[in-house]
Amino acid sequence: MQAVLLVVQLLVSIALIGVVLLQKSEGGALGMGGGGSGLGGLFSPRGAADTLTRTTAILAIAFFVTSLLLTLLALRAHPESNVVPGMPTQNSLSFPLPKQAPKPGGPQVPAVPTPH
Repeated sequence: MQAVLLVVQLLVSIALIGVVLLQKSEGGALGMGGGGSGLGGLFSPRGAADTLTRTTAILAIAFFVTSLLLTLLALRAHPESNVVPGMPTQNSLSFPLPKQAPKPGGPQVPAVPTPH
């Protein structure tokens, strides 16, 4: 499932890049979309702009959905782990926290010498 979504993500990304590059820029210098208006409707300058805008929106939505799905699949594939080893996770905490008894072989405090 993850491999299929990854391929779909790649294809959507490439299509999104292509559609964005076809759109007319604000200055109108680089745009390739929207040539002659003799074909009417879809390929008129306004019709091509509307089609490219809709296509960009659909591809952007598809990109975000596939990104979210890939993230959810990746999160489910890996078990929960601690950032700091040895610290209890939120699921393993029991309230109130049990008090730990002092260890019998704990640190030895050196004897304070007395003055003579």
